[in-house]
Amino acid sequence: MGHDFEALVERHRREIQVHCYRMLGSLADAEDLTQETFLRAWKARDAFEGRASVRTWLYRIATNACLDVLARRPRRVLPDQLGPAGEPDGPVAAADLPWLEPYPDRLLDGAGPDDAVVERETIELAYLAAVQYLPPRQRATLILRDVLGWPAKETASLLETSVASANSALQRARATLRERLPARRAEWTAGDPTAEEAALLKRFITAYQDGDPAAVARLLRDDAQAIMPPYPLWFGSRASIVRALSLSMDPASPHCIGRFRMHPVRANRQPAVASYLQRPGEHDHRWFGVTLLTIEGGLITAMAAFESATAAAWDLPETWPAGHAGRPL
Repeated sequence: MGHDFEALVERHRREIQVHCYRMLGSLADAEDLTQETFLRAWKARDAFEGRASVRTWLYRIATNACLDVLARRPRRVLPDQLGPAGEPDGPVAAADLPWLEPYPDRLLDGAGPDDAVVERETIELAYLAAVQYLPPRQRATLILRDVLGWPAKETASLLETSVASANSALQRARATLRERLPARRAEWTAGDPTAEEAALLKRFITAYQDGDPAAVARLLRDDAQAIMPPYPLWFGSRASIVRALSLSMDPASPHCIGRFRMHPVRANRQPAVASYLQRPGEHDHRWFGVTLLTIEGGLITAMAAFESATAAAWDLPETWPAGHAGRPL
């Protein structure tokens, strides 16, 4: 029974982890809750009666495990949800807040039998940020109904409520999402990477590696935004972003953070770069984080740089390999 049970549930591990990530907004928490889900399933294996599929049973356990966590933790946030945009005026202290985290595309590939599990519209950063505004049970209802396609009766049963209450929660959740999602979201680059997107990403990497803020500026829309968790300061225009880069990229500036090397990756079904930084006075380029880009009409409209992202999550080294210079890894 033990080996058969393990094989039966393991095939669903990745999609359960994606589900926990949608619920919690954190890769680390999603990994922990996936382990918790499989532990609970193992302990309850003799009680599994087979009236539902193993997949549905695991989703039930995972959802309840996530609801237990959400009952005692605050929602995860991004800097632009905390206050108005600011201007660069020197160093900014990091804030110890529950930040939303990115999710590597390499963990999405092969996540499950249903494309809805990993479709871009329900895994991109803007969607996850909007979902965080929902109370836990509304969040679960929305994800079960609109992402996974569960029927109202089954959703109500899991949440131990009436169908009418579950439908009401879904309508409230949908209304909140309409308020929170960007108005022009449908115009963003979607689906597989395009040649135009790849060319733009290459120019972005070259501009950063050359330490050229003017070249970065040519890739940004006037109203581009930039967030940098764990720093609460964020920028709401191309001009502000470029002023900040002019300080951080200029070797003569006391605010210079060093020189970058970058490697193209994907995160949350969006174009992204993994960054390595050679700080002033250091020899090696060490892991810095992952920056997600939102592209619209051939220009970058948003940059989200996550220093909390780990190299291991993207299966990358901690230090830029010697001999690679500015070439991709």
